[in-house]
Amino acid sequence: MTEAQAPHLEEVEVTPWREYFSFSTDHKVIGIQYLVTSFVFYLIGGLLAELVRTELATPASDFVPRETYNELFTMHATIMIFLWIIPTLTGGFGNFLVPLMIGARDMAFPKLNAIAFWIIPPTSILLLCSFFVGPAAAGWTSYPPLSLMTNKAGEAIWILGVILLGTSSIMAGLNFLVTILKMRIPSMTLNDMPLFCWAMLATSALQLVATPVLSGAMVLLGFDLLVGTNFFNPAGGGDPIVYQHMFWFYSHPAVYIMILPAFGLISEILPVHARKPIFGYQAIAYSSIAISFLGLIVWAHHMFTSGTPDWLRMFFMIATMVIAVPTGIKVFSWVATVWGGKLNLCSAMLFGMAFVSMFVVGGLSGVMVASVPFDIHVHDTYFVVAHLHYVLFGGSVFGIYAGLYHWFPKMTGRMLNEFWGKVHFAMTFVGFNICFLPMHVLGLQGMNRRIAEYDPKFAALNVVCTIGSYILATSTIPFVVNAVWSWLAGPRANSNPWKGLTLEWTVPSPPPVENFEEDPVLAIGPYDYGTPKALDFVAATLAPAPALAADSLE
Repeated sequence: MTEAQAPHLEEVEVTPWREYFSFSTDHKVIGIQYLVTSFVFYLIGGLLAELVRTELATPASDFVPRETYNELFTMHATIMIFLWIIPTLTGGFGNFLVPLMIGARDMAFPKLNAIAFWIIPPTSILLLCSFFVGPAAAGWTSYPPLSLMTNKAGEAIWILGVILLGTSSIMAGLNFLVTILKMRIPSMTLNDMPLFCWAMLATSALQLVATPVLSGAMVLLGFDLLVGTNFFNPAGGGDPIVYQHMFWFYSHPAVYIMILPAFGLISEILPVHARKPIFGYQAIAYSSIAISFLGLIVWAHHMFTSGTPDWLRMFFMIATMVIAVPTGIKVFSWVATVWGGKLNLCSAMLFGMAFVSMFVVGGLSGVMVASVPFDIHVHDTYFVVAHLHYVLFGGSVFGIYAGLYHWFPKMTGRMLNEFWGKVHFAMTFVGFNICFLPMHVLGLQGMNRRIAEYDPKFAALNVVCTIGSYILATSTIPFVVNAVWSWLAGPRANSNPWKGLTLEWTVPSPPPVENFEEDPVLAIGPYDYGTPKALDFVAATLAPAPALAADSLE
Protein backbone atom coordinates (compact mmCIF):
# COMPACT_ATOMS: atom_id res chain seq x y z
CA MET A 1 0.00 0.00 0.00
CA THR A 2 2.95 2.34 -0.42
CA GLU A 3 3.88 4.25 -3.54
CA ALA A 4 7.51 3.33 -3.19
CA GLN A 5 8.79 -0.20 -2.99
CA ALA A 6 8.76 -1.43 0.59
CA PRO A 7 12.19 -1.62 2.20
CA HIS A 8 13.84 -5.04 2.38
CA LEU A 9 16.86 -5.56 4.56
CA GLU A 10 19.54 -8.06 3.69
CA GLU A 11 19.74 -9.05 7.32
CA VAL A 12 16.84 -8.79 9.78
CA GLU A 13 17.62 -8.66 13.46
CA VAL A 14 15.14 -10.72 15.42
CA THR A 15 14.24 -9.45 18.88
CA PRO A 16 16.43 -11.26 21.47
CA TRP A 17 14.42 -13.66 23.60
CA ARG A 18 15.38 -11.76 26.77
CA GLU A 19 13.41 -8.76 25.50
CA TYR A 20 10.17 -10.69 25.94
CA PHE A 21 10.82 -10.89 29.69
CA SER A 22 11.52 -7.17 30.02
CA PHE A 23 9.47 -3.99 30.43
CA SER A 24 9.57 -3.33 26.70
CA THR A 25 7.60 -0.48 25.16
CA ASP A 26 7.76 -1.92 21.62
CA HIS A 27 4.18 -2.71 20.65
CA LYS A 28 5.28 -5.83 18.76
CA VAL A 29 7.10 -7.27 21.76
CA ILE A 30 4.12 -6.47 24.00
CA GLY A 31 1.77 -8.12 21.52
CA ILE A 32 3.78 -11.33 21.55
CA GLN A 33 4.05 -11.15 25.36
CA TYR A 34 0.26 -11.05 25.49
CA LEU A 35 -0.08 -13.94 23.03
CA VAL A 36 2.37 -16.29 24.73
CA THR A 37 1.22 -15.49 28.28
CA SER A 38 -2.44 -15.87 27.47
CA PHE A 39 -1.83 -19.15 25.61
CA VAL A 40 -0.21 -20.58 28.74
CA PHE A 41 -3.39 -19.74 30.64
CA TYR A 42 -5.46 -21.24 27.84
CA LEU A 43 -3.68 -24.51 28.56
CA ILE A 44 -4.32 -24.12 32.30
CA GLY A 45 -7.98 -23.24 31.76
CA GLY A 46 -8.28 -26.16 29.36
CA LEU A 47 -6.86 -28.52 31.98
CA LEU A 48 -9.54 -27.36 34.43
CA ALA A 49 -12.16 -27.98 31.74
CA GLU A 50 -10.91 -31.54 31.27
CA LEU A 51 -11.26 -32.15 35.01
CA VAL A 52 -14.84 -30.85 34.84
CA ARG A 53 -15.68 -33.05 31.85
CA THR A 54 -14.08 -36.09 33.49
CA GLU A 55 -16.34 -35.57 36.50
CA LEU A 56 -19.35 -35.29 34.19
CA ALA A 57 -18.55 -38.53 32.36
CA THR A 58 -20.59 -40.35 35.02
CA PRO A 59 -23.82 -39.28 36.76
CA ALA A 60 -22.34 -39.63 40.26
CA SER A 61 -19.91 -37.23 41.90
CA ASP A 62 -17.03 -39.73 41.93
CA PHE A 63 -13.98 -37.93 40.51
CA VAL A 64 -13.71 -34.75 42.58
CA PRO A 65 -15.79 -33.53 45.57
CA ARG A 66 -18.78 -31.33 44.80
CA GLU A 67 -17.13 -28.26 46.30
CA THR A 68 -14.02 -28.82 44.18
CA TYR A 69 -16.19 -29.17 41.09
CA ASN A 70 -17.67 -25.73 41.77
CA GLU A 71 -14.18 -24.29 42.14
CA LEU A 72 -13.00 -25.91 38.90
CA PHE A 73 -15.73 -24.55 36.65
CA THR A 74 -15.54 -21.12 38.30
CA MET A 75 -11.81 -20.79 37.70
CA HIS A 76 -12.07 -22.38 34.24
CA ALA A 77 -14.47 -19.69 33.02
CA THR A 78 -12.57 -16.88 34.74
CA ILE A 79 -9.26 -17.91 33.18
CA MET A 80 -10.70 -18.47 29.71
CA ILE A 81 -12.46 -15.09 29.58
CA PHE A 82 -10.14 -12.74 31.46
CA LEU A 83 -6.76 -14.40 30.87
CA TRP A 84 -7.14 -16.00 27.44
CA ILE A 85 -9.67 -14.58 24.98
CA ILE A 86 -9.68 -10.88 25.92
CA PRO A 87 -5.88 -10.51 26.36
CA THR A 88 -5.18 -12.49 23.20
CA LEU A 89 -7.52 -10.64 20.86
CA THR A 90 -7.25 -7.10 22.19
CA GLY A 91 -3.79 -7.16 23.76
CA GLY A 92 -2.05 -9.66 21.50
CA PHE A 93 -3.32 -9.11 17.98
CA GLY A 94 -4.39 -5.55 18.70
CA ASN A 95 -0.95 -4.50 19.89
CA PHE A 96 0.97 -6.24 17.16
CA LEU A 97 -1.23 -5.28 14.20
CA VAL A 98 -2.92 -1.91 14.78
CA PRO A 99 0.19 0.35 14.60
CA LEU A 100 1.50 -1.58 11.58
CA MET A 101 -1.85 -1.42 9.80
CA ILE A 102 -2.25 2.34 10.24
CA GLY A 103 1.37 3.22 9.47
CA ALA A 104 2.33 4.23 13.02
CA ARG A 105 5.69 3.56 14.64
CA ASP A 106 4.17 2.50 17.98
CA MET A 107 1.11 2.89 20.16
CA ALA A 108 0.09 6.36 21.37
CA PHE A 109 1.18 5.65 24.98
CA PRO A 110 3.95 3.02 24.94
CA LYS A 111 4.59 3.00 28.70
CA LEU A 112 0.88 2.73 29.49
CA ASN A 113 0.80 -0.14 27.00
CA ALA A 114 3.55 -1.97 28.87
CA ILE A 115 1.87 -1.33 32.23
CA ALA A 116 -1.41 -2.75 30.90
CA PHE A 117 0.39 -6.00 30.06
CA TRP A 118 2.49 -6.27 33.22
CA ILE A 119 -0.63 -6.03 35.39
CA ILE A 120 -1.68 -9.40 33.99
CA PRO A 121 1.11 -11.85 35.01
CA PRO A 122 1.07 -11.06 38.77
CA THR A 123 -2.74 -10.95 38.77
CA SER A 124 -2.94 -14.33 37.06
CA ILE A 125 -0.48 -15.82 39.55
CA LEU A 126 -2.59 -14.35 42.36
CA LEU A 127 -5.70 -16.04 40.97
CA LEU A 128 -3.93 -19.39 40.70
CA CYS A 129 -2.60 -19.05 44.26
CA SER A 130 -6.21 -18.94 45.45
CA PHE A 131 -6.18 -22.73 45.03
CA PHE A 132 -4.07 -22.87 48.20
CA VAL A 133 -6.84 -21.23 50.26
CA GLY A 134 -9.85 -22.49 48.33
CA PRO A 135 -10.63 -20.55 45.13
CA ALA A 136 -13.89 -18.79 44.31
CA ALA A 137 -16.72 -21.27 43.89
CA ALA A 138 -19.72 -19.14 42.93
CA GLY A 139 -19.32 -19.32 39.15
CA TRP A 140 -17.70 -16.66 36.98
CA THR A 141 -20.81 -14.51 37.54
CA SER A 142 -20.22 -14.57 41.33
CA TYR A 143 -23.86 -13.85 42.15
CA PRO A 144 -24.61 -12.87 45.75
CA PRO A 145 -25.66 -14.22 48.18
CA LEU A 146 -23.81 -17.41 47.10
CA SER A 147 -20.56 -15.51 46.57
CA LEU A 148 -20.85 -14.10 50.11
CA MET A 149 -21.25 -17.55 51.64
CA THR A 150 -18.52 -19.70 50.02
CA ASN A 151 -14.70 -19.61 50.15
CA LYS A 152 -14.35 -16.09 51.55
CA ALA A 153 -10.57 -15.85 50.98
CA GLY A 154 -10.79 -17.23 47.46
CA GLU A 155 -13.69 -14.93 46.63
CA ALA A 156 -11.73 -11.90 47.87
CA ILE A 157 -8.79 -12.86 45.65
CA TRP A 158 -11.17 -13.34 42.72
CA ILE A 159 -12.69 -9.87 43.22
CA LEU A 160 -9.26 -8.23 43.42
CA GLY A 161 -8.11 -10.13 40.33
CA VAL A 162 -11.13 -9.02 38.29
CA ILE A 163 -10.62 -5.38 39.33
CA LEU A 164 -6.94 -5.48 38.31
CA LEU A 165 -7.68 -7.18 34.99
CA GLY A 166 -10.42 -4.63 34.35
CA THR A 167 -7.93 -1.84 34.99
CA SER A 168 -5.58 -3.36 32.41
CA SER A 169 -8.46 -3.56 29.93
CA ILE A 170 -9.39 0.11 30.45
CA MET A 171 -5.77 1.18 29.88
CA ALA A 172 -5.61 -0.84 26.68
CA GLY A 173 -8.93 0.50 25.40
CA LEU A 174 -7.86 4.12 25.91
CA ASN A 175 -4.55 3.45 24.16
CA PHE A 176 -6.15 1.83 21.11
CA LEU A 177 -8.77 4.55 20.80
CA VAL A 178 -6.20 7.35 20.75
CA THR A 179 -3.83 5.41 18.49
CA ILE A 180 -6.45 4.66 15.84
CA LEU A 181 -8.02 8.13 15.85
CA LYS A 182 -4.84 10.22 16.08
CA MET A 183 -1.87 8.24 14.71
CA ARG A 184 -2.98 7.08 11.28
CA ILE A 185 -0.76 8.23 8.43
CA PRO A 186 -2.16 11.43 6.81
CA SER A 187 -3.23 9.65 3.64
CA MET A 188 -5.37 7.10 5.55
CA THR A 189 -8.93 8.20 6.30
CA LEU A 190 -11.26 6.16 8.49
CA ASN A 191 -12.75 4.62 5.35
CA ASP A 192 -9.27 3.51 4.23
CA MET A 193 -8.53 1.61 7.46
CA PRO A 194 -8.32 -2.18 7.50
CA LEU A 195 -11.44 -3.72 9.01
CA PHE A 196 -9.49 -5.08 11.97
CA CYS A 197 -8.84 -1.48 13.01
CA TRP A 198 -12.56 -0.73 12.79
CA ALA A 199 -13.21 -3.74 15.01
CA MET A 200 -10.63 -2.56 17.54
CA LEU A 201 -12.15 0.93 17.50
CA ALA A 202 -15.56 -0.52 18.40
CA THR A 203 -14.03 -2.84 21.00
CA SER A 204 -12.07 -0.04 22.67
CA ALA A 205 -15.23 2.04 23.07
CA LEU A 206 -16.92 -0.89 24.82
CA GLN A 207 -13.93 -1.39 27.11
CA LEU A 208 -13.99 2.24 28.20
CA VAL A 209 -17.76 2.44 28.75
CA ALA A 210 -18.58 -0.95 30.26
CA THR A 211 -15.53 -2.06 32.24
CA PRO A 212 -15.76 0.65 34.95
CA VAL A 213 -19.26 -0.59 35.80
CA LEU A 214 -17.89 -4.08 36.45
CA SER A 215 -15.14 -2.60 38.62
CA GLY A 216 -17.78 -0.71 40.62
CA ALA A 217 -19.77 -3.90 41.12
CA MET A 218 -16.64 -5.71 42.30
CA VAL A 219 -15.78 -2.95 44.79
CA LEU A 220 -19.27 -3.04 46.29
CA LEU A 221 -19.28 -6.85 46.40
CA GLY A 222 -15.89 -6.72 48.13
CA PHE A 223 -17.29 -4.38 50.78
CA ASP A 224 -20.18 -6.80 51.37
CA LEU A 225 -17.76 -9.70 51.65
CA LEU A 226 -15.03 -8.13 53.78
CA VAL A 227 -16.58 -5.19 55.62
CA GLY A 228 -20.11 -6.45 56.17
CA THR A 229 -22.03 -3.84 54.17
CA ASN A 230 -25.30 -4.79 52.55
CA PHE A 231 -25.25 -3.46 49.02
CA PHE A 232 -26.16 -6.85 47.56
CA ASN A 233 -26.69 -9.06 50.62
CA PRO A 234 -30.43 -9.78 50.97
CA ALA A 235 -29.93 -10.82 54.60
CA GLY A 236 -29.22 -7.17 55.44
CA GLY A 237 -31.69 -5.58 53.06
CA GLY A 238 -29.39 -5.48 50.03
CA ASP A 239 -30.58 -6.20 46.50
CA PRO A 240 -28.74 -8.97 44.60
CA ILE A 241 -30.65 -8.04 41.42
CA VAL A 242 -28.80 -4.71 41.34
CA TYR A 243 -25.55 -6.70 41.25
CA GLN A 244 -26.88 -8.68 38.28
CA HIS A 245 -27.65 -5.47 36.40
CA MET A 246 -24.18 -4.06 37.07
CA PHE A 247 -22.45 -7.34 36.27
CA TRP A 248 -24.26 -7.94 33.00
CA PHE A 249 -23.97 -4.31 31.89
CA TYR A 250 -20.31 -5.20 31.44
CA SER A 251 -20.43 -8.93 30.88
CA HIS A 252 -22.72 -8.97 27.89
CA PRO A 253 -20.68 -6.27 26.11
CA ALA A 254 -17.71 -8.41 27.15
CA VAL A 255 -18.99 -11.00 24.68
CA TYR A 256 -18.50 -8.40 21.94
CA ILE A 257 -15.13 -7.38 23.40
CA MET A 258 -14.22 -11.04 22.85
CA ILE A 259 -15.80 -11.44 19.41
CA LEU A 260 -15.43 -8.07 17.62
CA PRO A 261 -11.61 -8.35 17.27
CA ALA A 262 -12.10 -11.89 15.97
CA PHE A 263 -14.59 -10.48 13.43
CA GLY A 264 -11.84 -8.08 12.38
CA LEU A 265 -9.28 -10.86 11.99
CA ILE A 266 -11.65 -12.88 9.81
CA SER A 267 -12.38 -9.82 7.66
CA GLU A 268 -8.63 -9.58 6.98
CA ILE A 269 -7.99 -13.29 6.40
CA LEU A 270 -10.83 -14.31 4.07
CA PRO A 271 -10.19 -11.84 1.21
CA VAL A 272 -6.45 -12.58 1.20
CA HIS A 273 -6.92 -16.32 0.83
CA ALA A 274 -9.93 -16.01 -1.49
CA ARG A 275 -8.04 -13.47 -3.68
CA LYS A 276 -11.17 -11.31 -3.84
CA PRO A 277 -12.07 -7.84 -2.55
CA ILE A 278 -14.02 -7.88 0.71
CA PHE A 279 -17.74 -7.69 -0.02
CA GLY A 280 -19.40 -4.66 1.60
CA TYR A 281 -16.45 -2.92 3.24
CA GLN A 282 -18.47 -0.04 4.68
CA ALA A 283 -21.29 -2.33 5.80
CA ILE A 284 -18.82 -4.47 7.76
CA ALA A 285 -17.07 -1.42 9.21
CA TYR A 286 -20.22 0.37 10.33
CA SER A 287 -21.81 -2.84 11.61
CA SER A 288 -18.94 -3.08 14.12
CA ILE A 289 -19.90 0.33 15.49
CA ALA A 290 -23.57 -0.71 15.53
CA ILE A 291 -22.74 -3.87 17.48
CA SER A 292 -20.72 -1.80 19.94
CA PHE A 293 -23.67 0.53 20.59
CA LEU A 294 -26.39 -2.13 20.67
CA GLY A 295 -24.23 -4.32 22.89
CA LEU A 296 -24.76 -1.80 25.70
CA ILE A 297 -28.57 -2.12 25.69
CA VAL A 298 -29.14 -5.88 25.72
CA TRP A 299 -27.65 -6.94 29.07
CA ALA A 300 -30.88 -7.89 30.85
CA HIS A 301 -31.65 -10.77 28.48
CA HIS A 302 -29.49 -12.72 30.96
CA MET A 303 -32.07 -11.87 33.63
CA PHE A 304 -35.36 -13.02 32.11
CA THR A 305 -35.81 -15.44 35.04
CA SER A 306 -34.76 -12.88 37.69
CA GLY A 307 -38.13 -11.24 38.19
CA THR A 308 -37.70 -8.78 35.32
CA PRO A 309 -41.00 -6.95 34.55
CA ASP A 310 -42.75 -8.07 31.36
CA TRP A 311 -42.42 -4.67 29.64
CA LEU A 312 -38.67 -4.70 30.29
CA ARG A 313 -38.40 -8.27 29.04
CA MET A 314 -40.00 -7.18 25.78
CA PHE A 315 -37.54 -4.32 25.32
CA PHE A 316 -34.47 -6.48 25.89
CA MET A 317 -35.85 -9.33 23.77
CA ILE A 318 -36.37 -6.98 20.82
CA ALA A 319 -32.99 -5.27 21.33
CA THR A 320 -31.23 -8.64 21.44
CA MET A 321 -32.88 -9.76 18.21
CA VAL A 322 -32.02 -6.44 16.54
CA ILE A 323 -28.32 -6.89 17.30
CA ALA A 324 -28.42 -9.99 15.10
CA VAL A 325 -28.87 -7.67 12.09
CA PRO A 326 -25.37 -6.11 12.02
CA THR A 327 -23.93 -9.51 12.88
CA GLY A 328 -25.84 -11.03 9.96
CA ILE A 329 -24.46 -8.32 7.68
CA LYS A 330 -20.95 -9.49 8.52
CA VAL A 331 -21.75 -13.15 7.93
CA PHE A 332 -23.42 -12.38 4.59
CA SER A 333 -20.42 -10.28 3.53
CA TRP A 334 -17.93 -13.01 4.49
CA VAL A 335 -19.86 -15.65 2.55
CA ALA A 336 -20.11 -13.33 -0.46
CA THR A 337 -16.37 -12.69 -0.24
CA VAL A 338 -15.51 -16.38 -0.30
CA TRP A 339 -18.12 -17.25 -2.94
CA GLY A 340 -16.44 -17.71 -6.31
CA GLY A 341 -12.97 -16.94 -4.98
CA LYS A 342 -9.74 -18.74 -5.78
CA LEU A 343 -9.51 -20.31 -2.35
CA ASN A 344 -6.19 -21.12 -0.77
CA LEU A 345 -7.25 -23.76 1.76
CA CYS A 346 -4.33 -23.22 4.10
CA SER A 347 -4.68 -23.59 7.87
CA ALA A 348 -5.57 -19.90 8.36
CA MET A 349 -8.35 -20.11 5.77
CA LEU A 350 -9.73 -23.36 7.17
CA PHE A 351 -9.97 -21.90 10.67
CA GLY A 352 -11.43 -18.71 9.20
CA MET A 353 -14.22 -20.50 7.35
CA ALA A 354 -14.87 -22.74 10.34
CA PHE A 355 -15.18 -19.59 12.44
CA VAL A 356 -18.01 -18.38 10.21
CA SER A 357 -19.92 -21.67 10.32
CA MET A 358 -19.48 -22.25 14.05
CA PHE A 359 -20.38 -18.67 14.92
CA VAL A 360 -23.55 -18.95 12.84
CA VAL A 361 -24.60 -21.95 14.96
CA GLY A 362 -23.92 -19.95 18.12
CA GLY A 363 -25.72 -16.93 16.70
CA LEU A 364 -28.83 -18.91 15.79
CA SER A 365 -29.05 -20.39 19.28
CA GLY A 366 -28.49 -16.85 20.59
CA VAL A 367 -31.58 -15.63 18.79
CA MET A 368 -33.46 -18.57 20.31
CA VAL A 369 -32.47 -17.73 23.90
CA ALA A 370 -33.28 -14.07 23.20
CA SER A 371 -36.92 -15.13 23.04
CA VAL A 372 -38.42 -14.85 26.52
CA PRO A 373 -40.65 -17.98 26.40
CA PHE A 374 -37.82 -20.16 25.11
CA ASP A 375 -35.22 -18.72 27.50
CA ILE A 376 -37.42 -19.39 30.53
CA HIS A 377 -37.31 -23.11 29.68
CA VAL A 378 -33.61 -23.43 28.85
CA HIS A 379 -32.11 -20.86 31.24
CA ASP A 380 -29.26 -22.39 33.27
CA THR A 381 -29.35 -25.59 31.24
CA TYR A 382 -26.69 -27.06 28.98
CA PHE A 383 -28.35 -25.40 25.99
CA VAL A 384 -26.85 -22.13 27.26
CA VAL A 385 -23.47 -23.83 27.76
CA ALA A 386 -23.57 -25.00 24.13
CA HIS A 387 -24.59 -21.53 22.89
CA LEU A 388 -21.82 -19.85 24.89
CA HIS A 389 -19.10 -22.17 23.60
CA TYR A 390 -20.22 -22.00 19.96
CA VAL A 391 -19.91 -18.21 20.20
CA LEU A 392 -16.70 -18.02 22.25
CA PHE A 393 -14.81 -21.16 21.24
CA GLY A 394 -16.32 -21.77 17.81
CA GLY A 395 -16.09 -18.01 17.34
CA SER A 396 -13.30 -16.33 19.29
CA VAL A 397 -10.88 -19.27 19.60
CA PHE A 398 -11.25 -20.39 15.99
CA GLY A 399 -10.63 -16.74 15.06
CA ILE A 400 -7.53 -16.67 17.26
CA TYR A 401 -6.12 -19.77 15.59
CA ALA A 402 -6.88 -18.33 12.13
CA GLY A 403 -5.01 -15.17 13.11
CA LEU A 404 -2.04 -17.09 14.52
CA TYR A 405 -1.58 -19.11 11.34
CA HIS A 406 -2.01 -16.01 9.16
CA TRP A 407 0.32 -13.59 10.99
CA PHE A 408 2.84 -16.06 12.48
CA PRO A 409 5.24 -15.43 9.56
CA LYS A 410 5.06 -11.68 10.15
CA MET A 411 5.55 -12.03 13.90
CA THR A 412 8.45 -14.48 13.84
CA GLY A 413 9.93 -14.42 10.34
CA ARG A 414 9.20 -18.15 10.07
CA MET A 415 6.50 -20.22 8.36
CA LEU A 416 4.38 -22.73 10.22
CA ASN A 417 4.15 -26.28 8.89
CA GLU A 418 0.92 -26.55 6.91
CA PHE A 419 0.49 -30.31 7.28
CA TRP A 420 0.46 -30.13 11.05
CA GLY A 421 -1.66 -27.03 10.85
CA LYS A 422 -4.33 -28.99 9.01
CA VAL A 423 -4.05 -31.87 11.50
CA HIS A 424 -4.57 -29.31 14.25
CA PHE A 425 -7.61 -27.90 12.43
CA ALA A 426 -9.21 -31.31 11.85
CA MET A 427 -8.79 -32.40 15.47
CA THR A 428 -10.05 -29.06 16.80
CA PHE A 429 -13.09 -28.97 14.52
CA VAL A 430 -14.10 -32.58 15.16
CA GLY A 431 -13.39 -32.49 18.91
CA PHE A 432 -15.22 -29.20 19.37
CA ASN A 433 -18.41 -30.38 17.68
CA ILE A 434 -18.41 -33.79 19.39
CA CYS A 435 -18.02 -32.00 22.73
CA PHE A 436 -20.52 -29.17 22.43
CA LEU A 437 -23.13 -30.11 19.82
CA PRO A 438 -24.81 -32.75 22.05
CA MET A 439 -25.15 -30.15 24.81
CA HIS A 440 -28.00 -28.55 22.88
CA VAL A 441 -29.94 -31.79 23.26
CA LEU A 442 -28.98 -32.14 26.93
CA GLY A 443 -30.28 -28.64 27.59
CA LEU A 444 -33.55 -29.22 25.77
CA GLN A 445 -34.01 -32.39 27.79
CA GLY A 446 -33.58 -30.38 31.00
CA MET A 447 -30.05 -31.04 32.25
CA ASN A 448 -28.98 -28.16 34.48
CA ARG A 449 -25.50 -26.68 34.21
CA ARG A 450 -23.13 -26.10 37.15
CA ILE A 451 -23.95 -29.43 38.81
CA ALA A 452 -21.65 -32.38 39.40
CA GLU A 453 -24.42 -35.00 39.70
CA TYR A 454 -27.24 -35.53 37.23
CA ASP A 455 -30.01 -37.91 36.21
CA PRO A 456 -28.57 -41.15 34.72
CA LYS A 457 -30.72 -40.65 31.60
CA PHE A 458 -28.22 -37.97 30.52
CA ALA A 459 -25.19 -40.25 30.92
CA ALA A 460 -24.75 -41.40 27.30
CA LEU A 461 -24.57 -37.91 25.80
CA ASN A 462 -22.25 -36.77 28.59
CA VAL A 463 -19.84 -39.58 27.70
CA VAL A 464 -19.87 -38.33 24.09
CA CYS A 465 -19.19 -34.77 25.26
CA THR A 466 -16.31 -35.92 27.43
CA ILE A 467 -14.73 -37.90 24.56
CA GLY A 468 -15.02 -34.79 22.39
CA SER A 469 -13.33 -32.71 25.07
CA TYR A 470 -10.41 -35.15 25.17
CA ILE A 471 -10.00 -34.87 21.37
CA LEU A 472 -10.17 -31.08 21.69
CA ALA A 473 -7.53 -31.06 24.41
CA THR A 474 -5.24 -33.33 22.39
CA SER A 475 -5.58 -31.03 19.37
CA THR A 476 -3.40 -28.42 21.07
CA ILE A 477 -0.37 -30.75 21.00
CA PRO A 478 0.35 -30.52 17.23
CA PHE A 479 -0.14 -26.75 17.40
CA VAL A 480 2.26 -26.22 20.30
CA VAL A 481 4.92 -28.49 18.75
CA ASN A 482 4.46 -26.86 15.34
CA ALA A 483 4.67 -23.31 16.75
CA VAL A 484 7.76 -23.94 18.89
CA TRP A 485 9.64 -25.86 16.20
CA SER A 486 8.73 -23.38 13.47
CA TRP A 487 9.69 -20.37 15.60
CA LEU A 488 13.12 -21.91 16.21
CA ALA A 489 13.88 -23.61 12.91
CA GLY A 490 10.99 -23.23 10.46
CA PRO A 491 11.39 -22.03 6.85
CA ARG A 492 12.09 -18.31 6.70
CA ALA A 493 9.27 -16.07 5.54
CA ASN A 494 9.58 -13.16 3.14
CA SER A 495 7.87 -9.86 3.84
CA ASN A 496 4.59 -10.83 2.16
CA PRO A 497 4.10 -14.62 2.07
CA TRP A 498 0.30 -14.40 1.56
CA LYS A 499 0.45 -11.52 -0.98
CA GLY A 500 -1.62 -9.25 1.25
CA LEU A 501 -2.33 -5.58 0.58
CA THR A 502 -2.37 -4.06 4.07
CA LEU A 503 0.57 -2.09 5.43
CA GLU A 504 2.02 -4.74 7.72
CA TRP A 505 3.02 -6.76 4.65
CA THR A 506 5.23 -3.92 3.35
CA VAL A 507 7.82 -4.30 6.10
CA PRO A 508 10.26 -7.18 6.68
CA SER A 509 9.27 -10.27 8.66
CA PRO A 510 9.65 -9.75 11.58
CA PRO A 511 9.24 -5.95 11.43
CA PRO A 512 12.07 -3.64 12.54
CA VAL A 513 11.86 -1.79 15.86
CA GLU A 514 10.19 1.36 14.52
CA ASN A 515 8.23 -0.48 11.80
CA PHE A 516 8.78 1.88 8.85
CA GLU A 517 11.97 3.56 7.59
CA GLU A 518 9.76 6.45 6.45
CA ASP A 519 6.06 7.21 6.69
CA PRO A 520 4.22 5.13 4.08
CA VAL A 521 1.76 6.69 1.63
CA LEU A 522 -1.34 4.80 0.55
CA ALA A 523 -1.39 3.82 -3.10
CA ILE A 524 -3.93 0.97 -3.04
CA GLY A 525 -6.94 -0.08 -0.96
CA PRO A 526 -6.52 -2.84 1.62
CA TYR A 527 -8.79 -5.24 -0.29
CA ASP A 528 -8.27 -4.34 -3.96
CA TYR A 529 -7.41 -7.89 -4.98
CA GLY A 530 -7.59 -8.85 -8.63
CA THR A 531 -6.58 -5.45 -10.02
CA PRO A 532 -3.42 -4.61 -12.01
CA LYS A 533 -2.39 -2.21 -9.25
CA ALA A 534 -2.61 -5.07 -6.73
CA LEU A 535 -0.30 -7.21 -8.86
CA ASP A 536 2.22 -4.38 -9.03
CA PHE A 537 1.98 -3.83 -5.29
CA VAL A 538 2.54 -7.49 -4.44
CA ALA A 539 5.50 -7.67 -6.80
CA ALA A 540 7.00 -4.64 -5.07
CA THR A 541 6.63 -6.14 -1.61
CA LEU A 542 7.99 -9.58 -2.43
CA ALA A 543 11.65 -10.31 -1.92
CA PRO A 544 13.69 -13.34 -0.89
CA ALA A 545 13.43 -14.13 2.78
CA PRO A 546 16.10 -12.13 4.60
CA ALA A 547 18.80 -13.75 6.70
CA LEU A 548 18.37 -13.58 10.44
CA ALA A 549 21.10 -11.95 12.48
CA ALA A 550 22.93 -14.65 14.40
CA ASP A 551 23.36 -12.65 17.60
CA SER A 552 19.61 -12.12 17.84
CA LEU A 553 19.04 -15.83 18.38
CA GLU A 554 21.33 -16.12 21.36
